[in-house]
Amino acid sequence: MNNDKYIISIDKETVSGMPILTYPAAITVVDTAELAHAAIRELCLQSVVGFDTETRPSFRKGCVHKVALMQISTFDRCYLFRLNKIGVCADLKNFLENPGILKIGLSIHDDFNVLRRSGELSPHGFVDLQDMVRKYGINDISLQKIYAIIFGERISKSQRLSNWEADRLTEAQQAYAALDAWACLKIYTYLEQGHFRAEKSPYRHLVQEPVYNNRNNKP
Repeated sequence: MNNDKYIISIDKETVSGMPILTYPAAITVVDTAELAHAAIRELCLQSVVGFDTETRPSFRKGCVHKVALMQISTFDRCYLFRLNKIGVCADLKNFLENPGILKIGLSIHDDFNVLRRSGELSPHGFVDLQDMVRKYGINDISLQKIYAIIFGERISKSQRLSNWEADRLTEAQQAYAALDAWACLKIYTYLEQGHFRAEKSPYRHLVQEPVYNNRNNKP
């Protein structure tokens, strides 16, 4: 019987040598109640979307900011909800609590914990990619590494620590934020459609199991 165990993982050096992924779709910045209503109306036509959030970084111990930006993406367009300006409005709240529309994110429990500071919220219909990729033997949990393993491209993190509460988001900020939500949707769809073959991944490694002796059951 073959008890060999394999995992799929990638190192930072390999990721850094990959071509940078460029965001390929449209972006809509949502910073008024009217725009939020129109955006949710369009998003409610979808069965599955990508999801992510951004929070202004804090460089002081004990200082934690509220979520400033929420990204909800289809394959064609990402909507950037500026929560620092419009909050979690009723339309958006209803969308996040709708179990009939799948929202694909990464480490979403962390997002929920921060979002709850903005008011009562009971999210439903969420899928966490960190849980999903484990079923395919992928051992890495960052979006950048998961995307690199599956598609061989690198998601740049150059804007991660920028000011997400700025009066106007730069084009670089918008593209960075939109890409993360779009990438979550692409990963989920690719896996669900059965395109990823774990046994053929070049990043598949044999796990060396510890050897135990019979006397004290220690390695």
